[in-house]
Amino acid sequence: MAGGSGARETRCRQGSRPGSPGSEVPAASVTGPRAEARPAGGGGGSRRAAPDRCSGGVPSAAWQHPFLNVFRHFRVDEWKRSSKEGDVAVVTDKVLKSAVYRIRGSVSASNYIQLPRTSTQSLGLTGRYLYVLFRPVPTKHFVIHLDVSTEDGQVIRVSFSNLFKEFKSSTTWLQFPFVFETKTPRRDLAGVALPRARWTCLQLDLRDILMFYLGRHYSHLKSIRLCASLLVRNLYTSDLCFDPAVTVTEARRAKLSVNPMPREMAFPVPKGESWHDNYIHVRFPSDCSKVPDEQDEKSCSPPEAVFLGRMSRHLPHPGVLGKPLLSSKSPVAQACSSALPCQVLSASSRLPEVSRTYRYREVSSVSASSIQSQRPSVRDEVPDAHTVSGERHVLADRSSGVPMALEDIGSCRLFLPDPVLRLKGVIGFGGHSTQWALWTKDGVAVVYPCHAVIIVLQIDTGQQRFFLGHTDKVSALALNGSDTLLASAQVQPPSMVRLWDFQTGSCLSLFRSPLHTICSLSFSGSGALLCGVGKDRHGRTVVVAWSTEQAGLGGEVVVLAKVHTDFDIRAFQVAFFDETRMASCGRGSVRLWRLRGGVLRSCAVDLGEYCSLELTDLAFAQALDGHCAPSAGTLFVCSHSGHILEIDHQRMSVQHVRRLLPARSPGAPLAEKQNFSVGSGIAISSLSVSTATCAVGSEDGYLRLWPLDFSSVLLEAEHDGPVSSVSFSPDGLRVLSTTTSGHLGFLDVPSREYTVLARSHMAPVLALSTEPNRGQMATVSLDHTVRIWDLATLQQLYDFSSSEDTPCAVAFHPTMPNFFCGFSSGAVRSFSLESSGVLVEHTRHRGAITSLVITLDGRFLFSSCSQGSLVQYSCADSQCCVLRVAANMVCQDGRPNPNILAVSGDSCRLAFVGPSKCMVTIVESASLDELLRVDVSTLNLASNHLDWAVAICFSPGNSGHLLVSTSSNKVVVLDAVSGHTLRELSSVRSRACCSLALSEDAHLLLAATDRTITVWDYPTQANPSCQVYIGHSEPVHAVAFTPDQLQVISVGDAIFLWDILATPERDGGDHEAPPGHEAGSSSGQLDDLASGASGLPRQQVPIPFQALPPPLSSHDRLLDGSTGTFSTSDEEGLCEENHVSEALLQGQAPTPHVLVDREASGAGDAPRETAGSSWTPAERPSPHSHMSEWSLRSGKAGLPTRPDSYKHFTPRYKTSPRVKSVYFPPIGRERLRLKAIVGYNGNGRANMVWRPDTGFFAYTCGRLVVVEDLHSGTQRHWLGHSQEISTLALNQDGQILASASCCGNTAARCQIRIWDVPKGLCRHLLSHHDTAVQALAFSPDDEFLVTLGDYADRNLALWSMATYELLSSTRLLEPVHGVAFNPWDANELICVGTNAITFWLLQHHGADTCFQVHREPIPEELGASELTSLCYGASPLLYCGSSSGQVCVWDTGTGHCFLAWEADDGEIGVLLCSGSRLISGSNTKRLRLWAVGVVPELRRKGSSARSSSVFMERELTLDGAVVSASFDSGMDMGVVGTTAGTIWYISWTEGTSTRLISGHRTKVNEVVFSPGESHCATCGEDGSVRVWSLASMELVIQFQVLNQSCLCLAWTPPSCELPEQQQVVAGYSDGTLRVFSISRTAMELKMHPHRTALTAIAFSTDGQTILSGDKDGLVAISHPCTGMTFRVLSDHRGAPISAIQSTSKEYGDLGVEGVELWLAASGDQRVSIWVSDWLRDRCELLEWLSFPAPAVSEAPGLLPPSLAAFCPWDKAILVCVGLGAHEEVIFYSLRQKQVIQKTPLPFFAMSLSLSPGSQLMVVGFAECMMRLLDCASGTAQDLEGHDDSVHLCRFTPSGRLLFTAAHNEILVWEVTDP
Repeated sequence: MAGGSGARETRCRQGSRPGSPGSEVPAASVTGPRAEARPAGGGGGSRRAAPDRCSGGVPSAAWQHPFLNVFRHFRVDEWKRSSKEGDVAVVTDKVLKSAVYRIRGSVSASNYIQLPRTSTQSLGLTGRYLYVLFRPVPTKHFVIHLDVSTEDGQVIRVSFSNLFKEFKSSTTWLQFPFVFETKTPRRDLAGVALPRARWTCLQLDLRDILMFYLGRHYSHLKSIRLCASLLVRNLYTSDLCFDPAVTVTEARRAKLSVNPMPREMAFPVPKGESWHDNYIHVRFPSDCSKVPDEQDEKSCSPPEAVFLGRMSRHLPHPGVLGKPLLSSKSPVAQACSSALPCQVLSASSRLPEVSRTYRYREVSSVSASSIQSQRPSVRDEVPDAHTVSGERHVLADRSSGVPMALEDIGSCRLFLPDPVLRLKGVIGFGGHSTQWALWTKDGVAVVYPCHAVIIVLQIDTGQQRFFLGHTDKVSALALNGSDTLLASAQVQPPSMVRLWDFQTGSCLSLFRSPLHTICSLSFSGSGALLCGVGKDRHGRTVVVAWSTEQAGLGGEVVVLAKVHTDFDIRAFQVAFFDETRMASCGRGSVRLWRLRGGVLRSCAVDLGEYCSLELTDLAFAQALDGHCAPSAGTLFVCSHSGHILEIDHQRMSVQHVRRLLPARSPGAPLAEKQNFSVGSGIAISSLSVSTATCAVGSEDGYLRLWPLDFSSVLLEAEHDGPVSSVSFSPDGLRVLSTTTSGHLGFLDVPSREYTVLARSHMAPVLALSTEPNRGQMATVSLDHTVRIWDLATLQQLYDFSSSEDTPCAVAFHPTMPNFFCGFSSGAVRSFSLESSGVLVEHTRHRGAITSLVITLDGRFLFSSCSQGSLVQYSCADSQCCVLRVAANMVCQDGRPNPNILAVSGDSCRLAFVGPSKCMVTIVESASLDELLRVDVSTLNLASNHLDWAVAICFSPGNSGHLLVSTSSNKVVVLDAVSGHTLRELSSVRSRACCSLALSEDAHLLLAATDRTITVWDYPTQANPSCQVYIGHSEPVHAVAFTPDQLQVISVGDAIFLWDILATPERDGGDHEAPPGHEAGSSSGQLDDLASGASGLPRQQVPIPFQALPPPLSSHDRLLDGSTGTFSTSDEEGLCEENHVSEALLQGQAPTPHVLVDREASGAGDAPRETAGSSWTPAERPSPHSHMSEWSLRSGKAGLPTRPDSYKHFTPRYKTSPRVKSVYFPPIGRERLRLKAIVGYNGNGRANMVWRPDTGFFAYTCGRLVVVEDLHSGTQRHWLGHSQEISTLALNQDGQILASASCCGNTAARCQIRIWDVPKGLCRHLLSHHDTAVQALAFSPDDEFLVTLGDYADRNLALWSMATYELLSSTRLLEPVHGVAFNPWDANELICVGTNAITFWLLQHHGADTCFQVHREPIPEELGASELTSLCYGASPLLYCGSSSGQVCVWDTGTGHCFLAWEADDGEIGVLLCSGSRLISGSNTKRLRLWAVGVVPELRRKGSSARSSSVFMERELTLDGAVVSASFDSGMDMGVVGTTAGTIWYISWTEGTSTRLISGHRTKVNEVVFSPGESHCATCGEDGSVRVWSLASMELVIQFQVLNQSCLCLAWTPPSCELPEQQQVVAGYSDGTLRVFSISRTAMELKMHPHRTALTAIAFSTDGQTILSGDKDGLVAISHPCTGMTFRVLSDHRGAPISAIQSTSKEYGDLGVEGVELWLAASGDQRVSIWVSDWLRDRCELLEWLSFPAPAVSEAPGLLPPSLAAFCPWDKAILVCVGLGAHEEVIFYSLRQKQVIQKTPLPFFAMSLSLSPGSQLMVVGFAECMMRLLDCASGTAQDLEGHDDSVHLCRFTPSGRLLFTAAHNEILVWEVTDP
């Protein structure tokens, strides 16, 4: 406060000094830092420059009137109070004929003039207008920075530059682009100053800039920085608006009401010439006031004076005037009003509920629902830019499109009514946090946030009320005790706090907190005090107390106290009995606070031995009457370890400490449930206290009610996720609870019923679809869920989830109760709402699904993917078979967009964006015959930027309009027949419309534009008006009309439902209003839910969620095709599919799919065995009849639905079939010997074995069995399988290994190979199963081998290991997940599956063997889960794991389950038991060790056994789901394999996990080598760059980039010999280059030379230059030292660069000069060869080769890669593959300019590598093989070993080793001598 007053006194004294206006003033005007001091919180000491008066009555800024010469006042020429940096000089300008300052330099930040000299000083200039007289340097860039101070002390950086491409803003800075638009087509000149740039008078209205863009009040100008490159004459400030084109004489003669420019500021105008012919006047922002009528009559508005596009709909649009708008005799008609268009209220004053809207006659205003804040949102960007077009000057609004003359603006008509939309309901909860949910005082409503919206939900009616105004997610809420004040804070720093009138919904005050982020708010009971806790910008904890007493009366919110603390605060609460007392808790501290005399002090409570607890929440106890004296108050504090501390706040001491434990033994009385001495406590996250009970919420998902003595649990409710907060209602009869999974509900204590109030997606919603008959809506989200909602009640009906696969698109069937969903793996699945399951699944796509659309008649479904393919399905029945697959039809875009596909209203036409993003194609929906193709990039010829289509939409009915949203922020209406442009609509936002929707009556057009919704009046042809609606805090992904056309749906961060207030014109008569909200879950549903949980081990109230269908596993689908499987593996990060049917690959129509229902074909048809049923002999069909019967069945019937279990093996999708025969070279004459394999197949199941006693260790990689010595690292490789291996099994003596692979095109049935372990030879080959083998098991005496088929095969086969004969085979009724022999009885084995556990008893009758079967149903205590794993323990115990994470124990003697406990959160796929220890592994990546020594004793207790004695000893979290494990007999050490492709060594003794085997989990894209061959580096689709030791092939370094794919890689060349010069450069899918240092193991540089994905990269021979090529065909040349890209070659534009190679130029007869040769090959069969000398900046094209495309490709629509390389033994020869119409290698001589040799190949090549050491060449093929060519002798050898297309071959620099890759498999070959 003192600083503020001192500043005013100083200025008073300065104002009294004599001097003429604009004359020099002493240096005292530069105020110090104290002049910037402002009262915190916008208190009464805030200074406004204009109205403030000094004690003498003279205005404080009088010395600055009428204007101030800034350079003269601060004596810039002396450089004492100003500073200069870089190239700043005084020169004489020929035009102005005076001295000016020239600022130039290549880097703007290093060449500038700054006023004042230091940042601690302030200019203190209060003039409203700043005049900058400058001239840009031709063809250069410039930057102007202004630091402007607001009345509340905030400093805003305002920047103008022609470097900026678009408007950007935040709460502390504004960035405006100053764009020079030229008529030249060269894009590289866009933005730079014109060659003949003129002197410009830039007039900035600082007050309006801050008000319009940030809603802040301007105080003064703090500092100025003028950066290169420009010439500046001077700077002036003034409160007057001057017109530079009007002289004083002209103003007096014409009697104009304008202020002429003072002589000192004026530019000289030659006699007889106009001012505007020589100079430019830019006024920003321009006023919107009306020009006098007499001036309008004289106006001759030239075509230059236009607004480029329509004005902003809700903010005054700035304007710029170029040439005069009046005749030459009259001055420029320029409005200079100093008043704002409407009144601006103080931020701390009372704000109305519905904020003001800026209204103009030319545009529609923003609706009440659009802007609910007093000031415009910072996020609601107004992207304005000054634009110079040729020699004319206009203001470019980057959010607009078509030019519109000023006189045409008035023709726009308004919506009736205004607004046309009103927010009705929001589906969602949380956003930033899920811990804020509050009861109202009467307990009839709940207040909670949903991202940026605050919702008040009436519990009985379901009606919602909204508080709108926040521009970012709400981070904290607080409601006072009388329900009069509501406080809310938002996330965006610095955190803004809003104070609301809770009853009316109006915003009373908006103030900026001194906190960077606010995490907690707490009101006192009366609401006079508000406390907030958060972090400052340095991360320190801050507690602030505000006085809100006067806020309701129109007063201001004042900061009472603020204190910084060094201790952690997790919860903070004001005591209800004393408003001056507070309490807080955090990690290791409980503190009691008191506010007295404006000071906030705290005192710590002595916690003693509990000082290390992680305290999470607190609550004050209440008396029976709701009030209590301070002496009677008790503070309850909970901890993450389950402790409850009772604290006497008067004595500041701990009275009691209790620890809550989660479990009790089943059947025990409630009193036994509490035990504080032993066990792991409940992780309590929240608690609430009523008069008699305490409610706690914990991370195990339980809400528990305890008495205040915590003697026993009174009630508990289980949630589907960790509970984040609990709160008692005021009457103490209801408990409100929230979960981290986005659920909000309450528990009614008297009735013991739970009601769900709200559910929410926990990630952005990507797409939606509505169902017309049932009034339902489907949404898909990044949280891996598909949810079905009731549009009438906004309640969730179904929830389908997939842990590994992300749904991307959704579409309802118009007539059937089905919907379709597309996933990130490329799968398209059909779901039935009646059966809540998957009907059919297709995997024809190779990339993520981007859009789904179905015709209105329900005949056809279309899907597109990120790889550009389009698939057509027939939806006439539930089978939904595939009709056509077309590659490269749709634009390749990795982001889901529901509007890149569209069908016409008559269902006859399909439109899509493709084949490129600049094209829109219309085809017939039935035949896919092309009807029309429109090039969107040619629609706007005046633009210098290439437009592309973003979204498309057909008009309803047969109107024949196609609406296209373009990247230039326009919506173009095309004639769907001719393709002609009918009209254009311009977006008011700076972003393109990503989603479009047109109402059925074609009255309203919706568009999703960034975070807003735009609504157009579509029937208006000329300049239709629009309205913009805000509310979403994240981009809106989709908008749609409800089926009844009465409401609008928008999805993004949440789901918004809007009422349409305008009555649409319809033909069908009137429509009734939609039904209102109904209450939540009915009691009947809760009763049903409670009855289903009656058999659980612990008694509990109904689970707080409605009965939902089972979660959707990534395997829940029906597989199509007859010869292979179409499914997606559930492994993390993998996008894998199975074999595509041969009929599809050969272009044949697939066989009709037959739906095999699980119940009809499984256990549902047969009587289920009960516990008391007798043993039943199983049917033993003859091997021949069985084989023929089921072969016929598999060929005619569709495959059954995959079970919801990750245990089932799914072969990875192969891009090409293998060849059926390969000719191997004679033994001993192989030129390549397989040396090592890098990687482990995490796609397999139980495909790793280890025997610690013998040291035998084997695992699978693709179709190879790898036997590795863990000590030496040497490997042996067993090759024989023709397809991917699914599982392994080792017999008891360790001499026999069995391996099984799936069937494929080269094997009609699965292969089971029996290997002799010592010799490494295959003894025998077995074949019986049709699809895949799920499990293998040897009997304890090694006489038998049992093989279990997968869910599609369902065969259990028994083999004799003596004769290898099939003894018995049984067809199973339902899928079985696991099988195991009884270790004490070789004639008994057990299977676990969906509904039962099955005991199989072998019966031997002579030579015949059959089974007797006994089935035991799964106990009801396990619910609907399935048994997925099993292992035997001590006799006669059997442990089984379930899909829900439970472990149950069976007595195999009696066949009954006697014990069960919850062992994990997910499916348990691996169980191992030895002695008293049990190991469980699950798909949650957890490996757990259990102590089960008491289980045999518990077996004797039978049904009275309790699981509390079983406890977990250890736990480890790995990098993927556990699929295989082997441990020693003591369970102390073992080896575990995961789906991430990693094998870990586990030591339970040390509690450690060590990586043994690792590899890329996705496709390997490149392998490069260090010059000395000590290391190699690989990169993959997973975004990782891994550096390996070449000697041991062990992983040394890994660089990981998230959410990007690394597509290419290069190592520095041999010229960089020093260790510090060893670098790896990687290219990524986002167009970036990253340079990694090997010696420092860190990223050194990141560049962004490309806009699209990089596809090839190489170093120059000297290592000083990087050559990179991208997907669009551009080649960029960059310096790795500076990070600059100095040349871009576009000769290959239009086709991706497939190869770049550089080599030294060793021949002088090539005809050009240079030191280096390099080539670039592109996908259009073209190769360019260049000669360069980068040090001299020379690059010349030497040769250009173009070849015809292949006549037939191996896959439809796909061409083989075009590859080229310099021949190592003759660098003047080019070796090419994939170029030309035939399968061959082409040798091209650069000397002779012709092809000198062609070598035929068996197939088209996929990869190529030439050996530098010898004349060897390796070519990889898609047929899983490769060919080694000896170019010297002309011989060739074929080799195999890979399981997929060999897409990568690389020789080491010495040529001694060869690396080949197929998907993620890397094989290392050793080159032998001939």
